[in-house]
Amino acid sequence: MNLVEPGRFYVLPQLRFGYEALAPFMSEEQLRIHHSKHHQAYVNGANSILQRLDKARKENLELDIKSTLKELSFNIGGHLLHSLFWGNLAPPGEGGGRPGGVLGDYIEREFGSFERFQREFSQASMSVEGSGWGALTLCRQTGRPIIMQIEKHNVNVYPMFRILMVLDVFEHAYYIDYKNDRAKFVDAFWKIVNWEEVNKRLEEALK
Repeated sequence: MNLVEPGRFYVLPQLRFGYEALAPFMSEEQLRIHHSKHHQAYVNGANSILQRLDKARKENLELDIKSTLKELSFNIGGHLLHSLFWGNLAPPGEGGGRPGGVLGDYIEREFGSFERFQREFSQASMSVEGSGWGALTLCRQTGRPIIMQIEKHNVNVYPMFRILMVLDVFEHAYYIDYKNDRAKFVDAFWKIVNWEEVNKRLEEALK
């Protein structure tokens, strides 16, 4: 697909690290396919629908708006969540461990301990129905960090909550490395979390 008019269409973001950088917790092959194939498919899907909408509006054509918007939501959700996901990952040695700063304080206050938060987030990620995501969000009305399960990129989303951290638990995120063992993948995720980025998102949300 020829993506023209920057700013009018979505673009696959570049990773801040090489495809090999997250090994052994995420292999080069797994990350390359996930980013360059699966994420790219959501970008292409969203752009295709936008072009379809442009054509229909320009030529005054009829569309099945319900199905079109449902498909658009799925693809845009997939693109935006994946973009967040790459940002909250870091190579071993740079990621993992325990969060500090404002994020650490917020987690301690809300969950009582990091271990309790980690357990709840892992359980949310492993139990999300169908394919989806585990997410840590901030409710700006209450000032509370709240865990959210997202199904199919766009279902069960808390409106207006700022997403701080996400974990992709679609099988395409781990099937090469972990087969159908989602729990093992979730456990590996904690070794490569970019807490610095998650803390930065929280601080920006609090401004």
